[in-house]
Amino acid sequence: MPDSGTSPLRSALPGTALRPPLPTGPSLPFGPGARTSVPEPDAAAPAASWADAVPGPNPALDRIVRGPSGVGTAGLYPARRERPPVPSAAAEGRPIPGLYHHPVPEPDPVRVAEVSRRIKRWAVDEVEAYPPEWEDQFDGFSVGRYMVACHPDAPTVDHLMIATRLMVAENVVDDVYCEDHGGSPVGLGGRLLLAHTALDPLHTTAEYQPLWAESLLSDAARRSYRSAMAYFSEAATPSQADRFRHDMARLHMGYLAEAAWAQTDYTPEVWEYLSMRQFNNFRPCPTITDTVGGYELPPDLHALPALQRVIALAGNATTISNDLYSYTKELKSPGKHLNLPVVIAEQEGLSDKEGYLKAVKVHNELMHAFEAEAAALAASWPDPRMLRFLRGVAVWVDGNHYWHMTNTYRYSLPDFW
Repeated sequence: MPDSGTSPLRSALPGTALRPPLPTGPSLPFGPGARTSVPEPDAAAPAASWADAVPGPNPALDRIVRGPSGVGTAGLYPARRERPPVPSAAAEGRPIPGLYHHPVPEPDPVRVAEVSRRIKRWAVDEVEAYPPEWEDQFDGFSVGRYMVACHPDAPTVDHLMIATRLMVAENVVDDVYCEDHGGSPVGLGGRLLLAHTALDPLHTTAEYQPLWAESLLSDAARRSYRSAMAYFSEAATPSQADRFRHDMARLHMGYLAEAAWAQTDYTPEVWEYLSMRQFNNFRPCPTITDTVGGYELPPDLHALPALQRVIALAGNATTISNDLYSYTKELKSPGKHLNLPVVIAEQEGLSDKEGYLKAVKVHNELMHAFEAEAAALAASWPDPRMLRFLRGVAVWVDGNHYWHMTNTYRYSLPDFW
């Protein structure tokens, strides 16, 4: 159910990177049943009753991530809020009924305007990502508002632009290689592989290196990837850049699985679809939260299995949220478009409405699992960098929902209520 309180991770945020010694201690308990206590849905129960039974946010996170309080601590936490945010009355759209989420305040309008101005100049003039006839679609994407909502702790607009360029570049690839603007599953693997070399450079002989370098300017997708990655690499550490490349390889593998199913007209089982969506999802976006915030979560902390589970759950929940908000948009597009409500309805013999409402339940269970696992990890590893990173991921989750809910240019809700 929608929650009127602040996200349990949307609390105190250190203003600068802290560098304490890494914690040493026993290995973290890990596994789906280790800490998450989310009830299984009763197939016979109506949607509203099951959603009401889902536990609320883990209150431990508010205490753990908020950090010390009292005289002399306020300067460490410039983004601290003692009361839940009050969304602006000017925000458009409405949340999906029954969808578990946290409200966010309206993003800083000054930053939104500046990011929007800079990203359009980059996309149109610097990398020529969009022709003039797509200008209304680019403006309707509202990427400036999106990124400011997802990264309120970014020290400067330059830091926000790191994430904004990458977001636009990823959408260019999706549009021109996969979906809306000439994309096709046929031959997608070859196109994605060559585009990926704009992120993960080719190391070859002197004879062939110039040909590869020239190819990076040959289409909008590669130009966008090349430029966005160059800006990102200037701000990121080598380990952060390598982490991002790895996450993008995951994303591209998910694209290829979906393309293979489209070519063979295969409707996956629900668990198969969810497996694909763990790769074809938003993961590359929240995992750069430390770079955008101007600090680094060390590689050994990022690699902890418990944090990998938290990141995966966050990516999965936000991606299912995208399935739900984009449902009507995708139904209007040519051909069959797989999303979780469609797959559930077809594979489990449910009506469209029943499939959609069950997908809402799946989203809610993933969100509660994410919050429970993050709370346990924060308690087990109280390193300030870990706490800041966990908070950044949670803020990204909330901002991502805000953008989907308010982007009425792109999304509208089905008439199921």
